[in-house]
Order: sequence, then structure tokens, then C-alpha cells
Amino acid sequence: MSFPQVRMRRLRQTPSLREILNKVRIDPRNLCYPIFVDENIETPMSIESMPKIPRLPLRHVTDEVQSAMEQGVKTIILFGIPSKKDENGSRAYAVDGIVQKAIRNLKKEFGDDLVVMSDVCLCEYTVNGHCGIVKNGKIMNDQTLEILQKIAVSQAEAGADVVAPSAMMDGQVQFIRNALDDAGFNHTLIMAYSAKFASSFYGPFRDAAECAPKFGDRKSYQMGYGDADEALREMELDANEGADILMVKPALVYLDIVHLAKSKFKLPIAAYNVSGEYAMVKAAAQKGWIDERTAALELLTGIKRAGADLIITYFAKDVKKWLSQN
Repeated sequence: MSFPQVRMRRLRQTPSLREILNKVRIDPRNLCYPIFVDENIETPMSIESMPKIPRLPLRHVTDEVQSAMEQGVKTIILFGIPSKKDENGSRAYAVDGIVQKAIRNLKKEFGDDLVVMSDVCLCEYTVNGHCGIVKNGKIMNDQTLEILQKIAVSQAEAGADVVAPSAMMDGQVQFIRNALDDAGFNHTLIMAYSAKFASSFYGPFRDAAECAPKFGDRKSYQMGYGDADEALREMELDANEGADILMVKPALVYLDIVHLAKSKFKLPIAAYNVSGEYAMVKAAAQKGWIDERTAALELLTGIKRAGADLIITYFAKDVKKWLSQN
């Protein structure tokens, strides 16, 4: 049958019909809110390229998380800016590191009502801004693995529910899983940045976290954007090494990878709606070229529709309010 018997618009006539037939729904409980905690400041510091996303001093983090939880967000991920950087990123695994302090405060305040994730990487903590140990201009994979183990264990000791290795070093999930288990943290989850691409959409994050590489780029460890098979292979390796959640980063221009991952793997799939994607919407909305609310909800729905179970997004705090306006 076809027109005039079939009229697809019958399903779209009223807001109520459109609502009851909507198959993909965004829920704040499936969103993760990134937070930047800065050891060097006493008051929140705005980030020009990321409107409404500040760097926070430690004493403001609990209030920011409380604000997010009031908007239905149950999960946050922490990124730290240390007071000192060195060649080995030692502040990343310090007992009194800024992220470790923030984790302790949050778990003391919110307990199991909040899922605390923590980034396991070196780029914010090294003088060179790279995600691994550098020797003679090269990233040392195996030496970096030992440091990543220390970071993950220190975060688990502080109370992190989920550690999230993002360095893209070969074997990082296996090494971290072994270290966590040996230290008695077999209950701590690993969310692996498995399909992390060398993307042009990370610029605002690097402003926020002060982690732009001081030389070269990250293309020797992050993936090129032309090969879906390589992404799936990376994800399969991480799944076999013990990852509990697999991530695709960025989200919008890699929705095909999100879909393929959801089809292939039985693990939860996370997608990171990254800083550049956020900044584009914000900038266009400020110019009056698009409506921020409708554009953000559309892109989050697209990420969800592609197969993401968890979306890491800087829009997380706004979603509940936006949905109530439908």
C-alpha cells in the first residue's frame, strides 16, 4: 500500500502522538558530567572556549556535583590540573593529588548515590603535555603502563567507582586490571577509552585542562579517523583485557563506530560528546544561528540512537530543564 492509503503524517499530527511513539529518549541518569578541578585557583575560572564550564577549586567541586545531581545526573568524571608538573606526571598518582582529594570529598558527601569516574592519563600532569612518558622525543609505551597502574590504584584507593584510562597505550587495560586486582580493588570498574581518535575536536578541552602537547602531536597513539576496523580491533582487545565499559571518542563524527560497537560487543558502550562538539553548538547559539536547546537535544538523541548506553557531555546539567520544556 502507498499514498493515499498510507499517510505517514498521521503518526506525527500532535505533540502527544509524537511523544508516545518516540523510540529513543534522553535521560539525565544516562549522562556523565565532566568536571575540571584545579589545584592552582581559589575561585572558579571561566574557560573562554567552553562557555558555562569552569575550572573549579577543590572546595567548589561538591557544590557543582550537588547542582548536577539536582538535575538528575548521577555520574561525573574528574579531570585534574595540578600545581606542579614533571616528566613522569607524578602528581597524577600522589595520595594528596587534586583528583584524589576530590574523589574522597565526593564519596564522603554522596556515597553510592553518585558514580565517580576518574581519568587515568598523564597529559595534564607532564611538562610536555603528552599522554605517556617521553624519551628522546618518543612515547614509551611500556614505561607508561607502570605509571598508569599507579594512577588507577591511587584513584581506587581514594574511592573512585570507575577508572577511565585514556592514554591509548597498548596493554593499558590489562595492566590496570592486574594492578587493581592485586591491590584488592577487583570491584573497581574500568571504562576504557578504546576507540579514541586523534581528533581536531579536542581543542577546548586542552584549554580547560592545560594539556596541549608541547611538541608534535598524538597521532602515534591516538587513532586516525579513516579506519573503522582498527577501532573495533582496539575495542576487542580492551574487552578481552578486562574492560567493563568501552568508549568511543569523539561522538558525533564517529556515530558509525558507536553503532558498530553496540552491534558487536555485549559490554556497555560510552560515547564522549567532546569539548569541540560542545563549543560549536555554544558558538552558533551565541550568534543566533541555531537554538542551543533543540540542537543539543537532537545531537544527544543521535548519539543515543546510534547505540550509546552512556553519554559523557558538557550539556548534562541542562538536559532535565530542556526536556521539561517539550
